[in-house]
Amino acid sequence: MLCVPALAQEARVVQSPPRLTNSGYYTPNRAPLQGLPFQKLPPGAVTPRGWLRTQLELDATGLSGRLPEISDFLQFEGNGWVDPNSNTGWEELGYWLRGYGDLSYVLGDPKMLAATQKWVDAIIANQKPDGYFGPERLRPKANGDNDPWAHMLMLDVVHSNYEYSGNKAAFDFMTRFFKWQNAQPAKYFQSGWGALRWADNLNLVYWLYNHTGDAALLDLAEKIHDNSANYTDNLPNGHNVNLAQGIREPGEYWMQSGNPKHLNAVENDYQKIMSQFGQVPGGGFGGDENTRPGFGDPRQGFETCGIVEYMHTHEMMTRISGNPLWADRAEELAFNSLPAALTPDHKGIHYITSPNLVQANRSGVKGQFDNRFPMLAFEPGIHNYRCCPHNYGMGWPYYAEEAWLATSDKGVAASLYAASEVKVKVGDGTQVQWTQSTEYPFVDTINFKLAAPKTVKFPFYLRIPRWTQNAQIRVNGQAVKVAATPLSYVVLDRDWKNGDTVSLRLPMQIGVTKWAANKDSVSVNYGPLTFAYNSGEKWVRDGGSNEWPSMLVQPTGAWNYGLPQGVKASDFKVVRAKGAVSNQPFTLESAPIRLETKARRVPGWVADTQGIVRPLQASPARSTQPLETITLVPMGAARLRIASFPTVSTAQTALDWTLDVPKIPVFDATASHTNDDLEAMVDGIEPKSSFDLTIPRFTWWNHKGTSEWVSIDLKKPMQVSSASLYWFDDTGKGECRVPASWRLLYKDGDTWKPVEGATTFGTAADTYNTVTFTPVTTTALRAEVQLQTNFSGGILEWKSNAKG
Repeated sequence: MLCVPALAQEARVVQSPPRLTNSGYYTPNRAPLQGLPFQKLPPGAVTPRGWLRTQLELDATGLSGRLPEISDFLQFEGNGWVDPNSNTGWEELGYWLRGYGDLSYVLGDPKMLAATQKWVDAIIANQKPDGYFGPERLRPKANGDNDPWAHMLMLDVVHSNYEYSGNKAAFDFMTRFFKWQNAQPAKYFQSGWGALRWADNLNLVYWLYNHTGDAALLDLAEKIHDNSANYTDNLPNGHNVNLAQGIREPGEYWMQSGNPKHLNAVENDYQKIMSQFGQVPGGGFGGDENTRPGFGDPRQGFETCGIVEYMHTHEMMTRISGNPLWADRAEELAFNSLPAALTPDHKGIHYITSPNLVQANRSGVKGQFDNRFPMLAFEPGIHNYRCCPHNYGMGWPYYAEEAWLATSDKGVAASLYAASEVKVKVGDGTQVQWTQSTEYPFVDTINFKLAAPKTVKFPFYLRIPRWTQNAQIRVNGQAVKVAATPLSYVVLDRDWKNGDTVSLRLPMQIGVTKWAANKDSVSVNYGPLTFAYNSGEKWVRDGGSNEWPSMLVQPTGAWNYGLPQGVKASDFKVVRAKGAVSNQPFTLESAPIRLETKARRVPGWVADTQGIVRPLQASPARSTQPLETITLVPMGAARLRIASFPTVSTAQTALDWTLDVPKIPVFDATASHTNDDLEAMVDGIEPKSSFDLTIPRFTWWNHKGTSEWVSIDLKKPMQVSSASLYWFDDTGKGECRVPASWRLLYKDGDTWKPVEGATTFGTAADTYNTVTFTPVTTTALRAEVQLQTNFSGGILEWKSNAKG
């Protein structure tokens, strides 16, 4: 008879805990919903320690905790969410309060808890007799004009409050609102931002059903799925935040349908997004407002709202699917992207965070990014960034809450590793406490110690990430013989007693990732951390107040380095800082790990005229620059960074990178009004169509149906006899159209005069509209334009045959 060590019998490897209905202690799914492997613990069950707690404390003393001091959207008096006599308010309060509320629960801060409860009580008290709540202006209109989005955020707020406190008023509030919601027509579910974000609402409908068993809630869930945007078969929208949160909707609905296509759709959507726009390190994708085909270079940014919403989706899909890959993805964003979206003290934020960013300034408004307003400076950004400073605050609290999960077989799982304590019911219902001691992800060992009032049998799940090999586990100092394969869970199912210990070691190795879809660039990982080159940072205040400054970040050295062609893991040296890991490890000064390697500068890789890094060209780039030793730091610690490197070679067959400097405008331009780039008309970049969103543009937005003008200054007297205008028209996306009519004038002294002998003033799309006229000598030309009724307009390019 084969003699097997006892511990080997008690350990096994699984891809997921079992999916059970009506089992577990934390709101398990009720039939006919599909069983889930994991259950979320109530806020407050997890107490974070170490660096994770510091991030939360920085949130509390930074933007998230103090935002009402500076945000006019968060004033209690006169706010339509709490004042029945006010009609103000939209998404900002809900965005902020769901993060602030959970921050107060996780930290257990009495002052913050009281502030949260004040808001929640007032929101509940402002509910109308029919179940609707909030500003009356957001109530659906008879003509179908409505947007249910902002209410979804408030439901998150009230739901968390019930989970934390057992506040029955919160439970009853949600019951009444969902009854009201179920009575709404199909149009209600198809309108506004909400049409693309019903995942936020659907999850809570199922939560309430699991508490009550009310079949009408399943009818509401069907109505939501049938009438909301279709994420099952396609990506219905290109907005980064819609995608980050919307893709989980089919996965949530799978709990009701049981159809594998709905669960599989989430992974399929993720792959579609990442294959087109996310071929970069850091876990995010190029969504500097909207995703744009052809804009997947690592200089593209990911909106801060998108970062935290994507983390939330990954955390929820871990629970729904049981697939540990989703937890890996949540960690990747948390360690490598979210910290760099904030100043180290969490008092400033920027709108987008890019894997390759060489200057955080007030530029990038000429088509490098989708938005045409500055998005890189670090500041509170109450109005110019608006959504992000109010929404970012859920990132770290939600992450802390998801660090530990209950399992439907009445066990517990360590899902996202971080120093923490958890109190959880297991086995026969006994509450135990696990204490997790670690400096992960900066070390590879995680230690656990159990406090239990008696011996109790239950399964303890340990997640094994995709990047580790030969994970090692010890229980009470004794090695556990188990093949802990990557992307699995090791289950320790045994009789546990007070004082038992578990040690998990996840060996970390250097890994080099090649991004074939991004010019064969490479990135460097060590365990879950990605590393980047930082050229030095000079922080310069350019506004704000002493308490809430606005900061620019400038490089202090060269950044344009490439790694040698064929670079491999052995080309890097791991250098650890002495002493314990700092509780704020996401700064250049405190980074606990660095990598040293050799690199050469790439002469043809420069920033554009606005200080934005130019897109990568094909690797290997030819460089005969000296081979230098450079130091890489964790990507999350660097606000300026190159994380996606070209490779370089001295060989003649390597590729000479061109400077590719854009044409300098020949003429200056002025206009009656614009929120866009005046120079775009005269930058020499040829449009592919009137709907070309990939190049800079000039528009009169948001003026509609008005008479407008735009002039070009020729800088000296010149003879002109023709002008060609290429109109901007975003039919199908926006509200710009070719003009109703226009005419051309020239400047005679201080007077503007119409050109004479003119041919047709064309208004065709997708072509230059050329007008010829009797030659004039002038210093300036002006196009006077009548915009179409209810529409704005613009110009992609303006040419003339000016001579002289």
